[in-house]
Amino acid sequence: MSSDWISAVRAADIPDNGCVICDLDDEDIAIYNLGGEYFAIEDRCSHDGGDLASGWVEAGCAVCPRHGARFDIRTGRVVAPPAYEDIHAFPVRLVDGMVQIRDDRD
Repeated sequence: MSSDWISAVRAADIPDNGCVICDLDDEDIAIYNLGGEYFAIEDRCSHDGGDLASGWVEAGCAVCPRHGARFDIRTGRVVAPPAYEDIHAFPVRLVDGMVQIRDDRD
């Protein structure tokens, strides 16, 4: 766990209802723009490990392209099977046009 904020991407580089991938300690993190609010979740479906960023956004959820599991982008909570395990949502802040994330996992 790190208390340091990491400048991950320029906010302007993330399209509305889209995401970009950044690397955090050798793990892919998907940073989403939902109407000008930014959120970061693990880019990993807890059902079978598929990457969520290659899916789509629907009603504030990341939809896994492999089997359709849905995760709330704001919280990382599963909202539709076949996944049953939540994924981690990271703290996010916007500083001088940069989206920053922090690894708060234990």
